[in-house]
Amino acid sequence: MEEQQQQKKNKYSIIVPTYNECLNIALLVYLVYKHLPDVDFEMIIVDDGSPDGTQDVVKKLQEVYGEDRILLRARPKKLGLGTAYVHGLKHASGNFVVIMDADLSHHPKYLPSFIKKQMETGASLITGTRYVKGGGVHGWNLKRKLTSRGANVLAQTLLWPGVSDLTGSFRLYKKSVLEDVISTCVSKGYVFQMEIIVRASRKGYHIEEVPITFVDRVYGSSKLGGSEIVEYLKGLVYLLVST
Repeated sequence: MEEQQQQKKNKYSIIVPTYNECLNIALLVYLVYKHLPDVDFEMIIVDDGSPDGTQDVVKKLQEVYGEDRILLRARPKKLGLGTAYVHGLKHASGNFVVIMDADLSHHPKYLPSFIKKQMETGASLITGTRYVKGGGVHGWNLKRKLTSRGANVLAQTLLWPGVSDLTGSFRLYKKSVLEDVISTCVSKGYVFQMEIIVRASRKGYHIEEVPITFVDRVYGSSKLGGSEIVEYLKGLVYLLVST
């Protein structure tokens, strides 16, 4: 009963960066509502000028759920994943912030587990992990699995952040903690996920993990290419010498 009362006092701002996600965003919103029926939350959609009509779909969702629950905070073009979170954070009214992908690779069914874990432990940061018992990856070929696992092992070996999944991007933060850590981050792309959790660890924030199964995107094409892998390696070197 006490846990339920505390949950009702909290508000969760769910920041979702999008680019060409018109086929996924409506289902994502539906699933969030389905799995958080008794939770006070808002969804902040940060769209980087998608040419596929993603913003039109979000505006229709606003008509259904209300502009106070579905916030469209668009940007004119692709400006990087890290800055998308910074942009969304400026509009967040909750005392907790969730960051998740729009492509359904992060299933909203795990959100109650994130919230429960945070309330039980008082953690500053809850991160979904693919690399502990109960977690996993579905829909990836062996090459991509090895690339992801190798990237995490390399980062853990060099940086020792104390978490098992550095490159994951499904997380719950205390808003004050995210504001503190994000102000010190310099990465703008996929390296941002790694940098922010390493810096949170270095600052001594309490981090807990929840096992998740990452599912490869349902609709659309992956935005992770060779250039992002190069940026990851550059970011790893940067963090090695700067933290």
